[in-house]
Amino acid sequence: MKKALRTIELFAGTRPDGQPIVEQLPAIELDAGQLQLVRSPAFAQGIAGGDVVKLLPATQELELVKRSGNVSLRVFTKGDMASLADKLVPPLEKLGGELDLNNDRMLVFTIHVSCGFEAIEKILEDAIGKDELSAWRYGNVYDPADGTTPLNWWQPILQPE
Repeated sequence: MKKALRTIELFAGTRPDGQPIVEQLPAIELDAGQLQLVRSPAFAQGIAGGDVVKLLPATQELELVKRSGNVSLRVFTKGDMASLADKLVPPLEKLGGELDLNNDRMLVFTIHVSCGFEAIEKILEDAIGKDELSAWRYGNVYDPADGTTPLNWWQPILQPE
């Protein structure tokens, strides 16, 4: 049974000066202390909008309870974000993606993995290409510890038995 919408604070890393980075995210309270993320985070790693989590109060870290099947996608630029957003938002929305955050330097999207990594990456390559002022990253595809090891949570979704 769904409950109230609330804002949770997540530990998202440490600044170069050693200070913690805390990110606020909207979540829907579910039973048994579980929370469903309303959108993908901009900085916290390993999770996406729709995931069900438990907040560990002492550390502001999350325990993942259930993945939603959504991919978190982050796009950064030091250039013209409005122009980049115009190139990315329509094709990603056509795939069923949702724009969760849009500011001068960052876009954050949530998109279901069933759209396929190839389709997502083609849109990104077409929009960003060789633009040296812009880059993109998945937020929940690679292990946050090393940034390169695939988590492979999508395998049962893309290749059901």
